[in-house]
Amino acid sequence: MKRTRYKNLDDISNQKSFKDMRRWAKERKAKKKDLTTHIRLANTKDIDELQNNRNKFSITWIGHATFLIQMDGLNVITDPVWAKRMGFQKRMTEPGIDINDLPEIDIVVISHGHYDHLDFGSIKKLKGNPAYYVPIGLGSAFRRRGYKNVQEANWWDDFLINENIKLSFVPAQHWTRRSLRDMNTSHWGGWIIEDNKSQKSVYFVGDTGYFTGFKEIANRFTLDIVLMPIGAYEPEWFMAPSHINPEDAIKAFLELEGNLFIPMHYGAYRLADDTGPEALARFNKEWERLNLSSENKMVLKLGETYWG
Repeated sequence: MKRTRYKNLDDISNQKSFKDMRRWAKERKAKKKDLTTHIRLANTKDIDELQNNRNKFSITWIGHATFLIQMDGLNVITDPVWAKRMGFQKRMTEPGIDINDLPEIDIVVISHGHYDHLDFGSIKKLKGNPAYYVPIGLGSAFRRRGYKNVQEANWWDDFLINENIKLSFVPAQHWTRRSLRDMNTSHWGGWIIEDNKSQKSVYFVGDTGYFTGFKEIANRFTLDIVLMPIGAYEPEWFMAPSHINPEDAIKAFLELEGNLFIPMHYGAYRLADDTGPEALARFNKEWERLNLSSENKMVLKLGETYWG
């Protein structure tokens, strides 16, 4: 039986040749990077308050693409990954909050199936009995592991969680693979969480290159907080279709007309040649060059919580 293979908008391809891989390996070998400077951990963490919170809005950066979002009394986790290794490389920074210090989780949203965004070892350790919202094609990977409360989503699908909260799955420009034969047999995207009661919205962008879809998303949604990737972009001739760079991340944020930019996807794993501090420095430099207000960005330390 032929399996569905999912595509990007505008049919943008992320496939690379063996020649491309050799070129990247040669370039990486020639580069000298400071791998001793890391993204900082928060000095204090609001663990007790997070565990007992059932009415305040909060966003806590745990690391990479993993956030704890508390909204309308619900505990939501994005792309939960506490893995100490990714492939042959060790994690460069500790997760901001130990997985055992989390409150019980109500909802898990997954952007796509790459291992740095979907780690079943971490999912197994989550407290509670969450519902899983995953891209279309990925549900079977959950069900065969015994998870039954799984909802699959195609682009633009939405789900009413309760009388106030709505989840929507929106496009991203990326790709996915978990084995040799399953390339792009599940989809990829971002999740928008809207609270009708408080009129707050959070857009978890997921993993993406810069693409025309940001303008369409802006046309369909009023966005408050944008959790946007800024890392894993170097070398850009190789990574650009899949991983947005800091300057284009800000460009996308402005197109989305969001109110608050919270950067993510930098510093935890060395997935490309840039380092976490480099990505953050480029982000801050571009923000200042464009003379954007400091009130519209929030650079969280690992384990730090934004209380909205």
